[in-house]
Amino acid sequence: MSARLGFDAVACARGGRVLFEGRTFALGSGDAAEVTGPNGAGKSSLLRIAAGLLRPVTGRVAREGAVALLTEAHALDPERPLGAALAFWAGVDGVAPALDALELAHLASVPVRLLSTGQRRRAALARVVAGESDIWLLDEPANGLDVAGVALLERLMTAHRERGGIAVVASHQPVALPDALAVTL
Repeated sequence: MSARLGFDAVACARGGRVLFEGRTFALGSGDAAEVTGPNGAGKSSLLRIAAGLLRPVTGRVAREGAVALLTEAHALDPERPLGAALAFWAGVDGVAPALDALELAHLASVPVRLLSTGQRRRAALARVVAGESDIWLLDEPANGLDVAGVALLERLMTAHRERGGIAVVASHQPVALPDALAVTL
């Protein structure tokens, strides 16, 4: 896996208000960044800029590798069984390993709408895993997860980085991300 993500003097404004400016950092294969700051500081906006969904006011973003973005919306059809909903995002071969990785295989036939909050969060993370992207942009990934779910998330991020992937995590909750670059807004 060859991944790269770089911000060069990036600024973000939303609703006529500058959220942050002059952000410069570079991440390569195996790196991580932990984005922190108070509500409304621009953490989610920084991830959307990194994903290419939002343009910076100034500066430049360089990306090398496929990107997966996890937001509050799980992006899974609520009426479909979990396995079928995940199949939309990954080839059939990618669904079973992703379900196994998030300990959800026993729920593959359950409609997404019937999953608990934590199960839906794990399902959204399974979508990220199934996509096999190089760069994971995770917005509040631990929301709704129990202690075991957070530990599972941390193991998955570690394994992703060991394979050469990049993880960028914006969170108010503590998530172990060893040797991560601190991006404070």
